[in-house]
Amino acid sequence: MINSEKTVIHIVNWLKQYAEKAHAKGFVIGVSGGIDSAVTSSLAALTKLPVLCLEMSIYQDINQVNRGHKHIKQLKTKFDNVTNLQTDLTPIFDSFLKTLSTDKNNQKEALALANLRARMRMTTLYYHAQKNSFLVVGTGNKIEDFGVGFYTKYGDGGVDISPIADLTKTEVYMLGEFLGINNDIMVAPPTDGLWGDERTDEDQIGATYPELEWAMAFANTNSAETNLTNRQKKVLTIYKKLNTANQHKMKPIPVCIIPDEIRG
Repeated sequence: MINSEKTVIHIVNWLKQYAEKAHAKGFVIGVSGGIDSAVTSSLAALTKLPVLCLEMSIYQDINQVNRGHKHIKQLKTKFDNVTNLQTDLTPIFDSFLKTLSTDKNNQKEALALANLRARMRMTTLYYHAQKNSFLVVGTGNKIEDFGVGFYTKYGDGGVDISPIADLTKTEVYMLGEFLGINNDIMVAPPTDGLWGDERTDEDQIGATYPELEWAMAFANTNSAETNLTNRQKKVLTIYKKLNTANQHKMKPIPVCIIPDEIRG
């Protein structure tokens, strides 16, 4: 169990030190209305460096939009170093679709379009980051980034720094409570917000984050699976399947090394 106060201080100091070494003037963060971006933006705000919160709607569910608005409003009330911009990417998304021959009934294509949203947001974040000499701050947690790979490659996975990537979802909620994140976000079911509806992460993955945290810990032991319940076995199967399938996201890009004898 983490010490929330000490963890917050450690992350805030880490952010400040990294920004100083990188000669960055501040941070830019995509705020979605979820717990991860709420905690991350709050931690960045505590550095007292400029923090730009971007809302990048693409057919976004109104409940997610409202949660994001409320969080940013509260953040700006508490911190004078926080600013925000609202960018509706829906027209750009629609324009992009017109150039493609899309079949929304195709499951793989539907997923590709969902990931397209994340990649459009990443591009927007980096535009503002480069323009302002800011760092793009990632909002992925440990389970998403290193457990099941539940993020978009070169989308929300395309960041400069990841301050909460060593925290499980449960630990992120602990920091959320300590930081006073508004209750609407604290009780909202986690969702990636890429589908334009209230589809949750659990709906997509088939397991809750506490279950995945258990599976991640269990998979790193040599314990036998014989004494597991049927539900535990199912969750472990889900975890192992996603962890294996998404290794390409978690490992460095494969590089073909040219042997010295070929170089001559």
